[in-house]
Formats: sequence, C-alpha cells, structure tokens
Amino acid sequence: MRKADLERCRQLLLEKRKALFEELSAMNTKLGKTIKESTGDLSSYSYHMADQGTDAMERELTFMLSSKSGRFLYHIDEALRRIDRGDYGKCVTCGKQIGIDRLKAVPHARLCIDCKSAEEDKKRTGRK
Repeated sequence: MRKADLERCRQLLLEKRKALFEELSAMNTKLGKTIKESTGDLSSYSYHMADQGTDAMERELTFMLSSKSGRFLYHIDEALRRIDRGDYGKCVTCGKQIGIDRLKAVPHARLCIDCKSAEEDKKRTGRK
C-alpha cells in the first residue's frame, strides 16, 4: 500500500473516531439526566404512564445506539493499531491485500472482500 493511501486511511479513521466520541458524549449526557431534567418540566406532578413508556423506550434506544457506537469505536482503534504495527490493509484471515477501494469505503475493514463474503454466507446459512 502506498504511503499516501495509508495516511489518507489514517485520517479517515481519526475523523470517524472524533465524530464517534462527540456522538457518545452527547448520548452519555442524555442518559445521565432524569426524565424531568431531560424535558425541562419542573412541576411536581407525575407523568402519564404513556409518557413514561415513551421516555423509557427512548432511553433504551439511546443505550443501544451508544453500545453499537462503542463497538464501532473498538474496530476503528484496532485499525489504527494495525497501521502502527504495519499490517494494515492485509486480510486477517487469508493475508491477502485488501483492495484500496474497499479501505476507502470501510477504512476499518479487517477482511478482504472474498473473506467477508464467506463470513456473511456462514452467518446467513448458520454454518460455523
């Protein structure tokens, strides 16, 4: 892989990492507030059960998205570690070079397109 392509992928990864940190920070702020704090309601009356259900659903959705973003952050960090080790752009399964077009589209890719397709086929059919 050319040095310019490697540096472009590093910059993409760092940009995605920064955006994820901002997103996670906003989600954590939202999760840290009580229902009254998040709506700005200062009354002492309780909420309607339907409002409480909606708020609970939104908090659970925020938690799920936060968890997914955390996993994505892990994959980005792993790609940055592969760059530092010098094995970025090589498939972790077969060792072949991952295409530059794939890395531009998915800079945290760890599998070449053939191995990723095989992995997806196994998931669809339930094979191990």
